[in-house]
Amino acid sequence: MSQDNLVKFECTVCKRVGNFSKKNKKMLKGRLELKKYCRSCRQHTLHKETK
Repeated sequence: MSQDNLVKFECTVCKRVGNFSKKNKKMLKGRLELKKYCRSCRQHTLHKETK
């Protein structure tokens, strides 16, 4: 994955950064919020995009 499209996701429950994904920055201006699996919480939780 190229570094300019790569975004980090932080778990809203435990505040750990563990998920990465691509984002089209031309189409999506705001920050993403996705429900992803957190390995430390061991459940699907809401993840928000970080800087």
